[in-house]
Amino acid sequence: MAQLEGKIHEVIITTRSHEGLSHSAPMGISEVNGHILIKPFKPSTTYDNLKQHRQCTINYIDDVRVFAGALTGHRNWTTRPCQQIEGEYLSQALAHTELEIVAFDDDNPRACFKGSVICEVQHAPFRGFNRAQSAVIEAAVLTSRLQMLSAEKIQQEIAYLSIAIEKTAGPRELEAWGWLMKKIQDTGINLDE
Repeated sequence: MAQLEGKIHEVIITTRSHEGLSHSAPMGISEVNGHILIKPFKPSTTYDNLKQHRQCTINYIDDVRVFAGALTGHRNWTTRPCQQIEGEYLSQALAHTELEIVAFDDDNPRACFKGSVICEVQHAPFRGFNRAQSAVIEAAVLTSRLQMLSAEKIQQEIAYLSIAIEKTAGPRELEAWGWLMKKIQDTGINLDE
């Protein structure tokens, strides 16, 4: 397992509803004492699904459209069945980890689910993020916190992140960036200042 101790890694968590429907969402995870910690906000679909179905998949992915899409309503990503749990992983995952939830603390505003690794699978090599991919992930984090941050803070961060987009973005990063900028502007925040 990759060393996550004390660090937060941005991944896509795929959970399963009571009805068997897959739901994928960006999430920061960490490792403590050999267990993966997942801390979804409440209320959320990820929280509900993990409480009902105590298994999930961590998708390690470099297609930043998935991060942006989860926050902007672009969620039609193909999945494949997991190997050892009842669940699915994203088809474009470079690797995935299948988890069994072994404990959780139902704290507010975030619960903490503790997962034990059941299976890890490599699909393709990770060649690293370019600056635009990193900028999209940071913008996705900002977008997930629009209700918590000031308009000025968001404008400053986006202005800085846009430098990386202008210099290194390819078509996938530009598409993801566009989705996020529309979401931010739809909340009334002017990014042209």
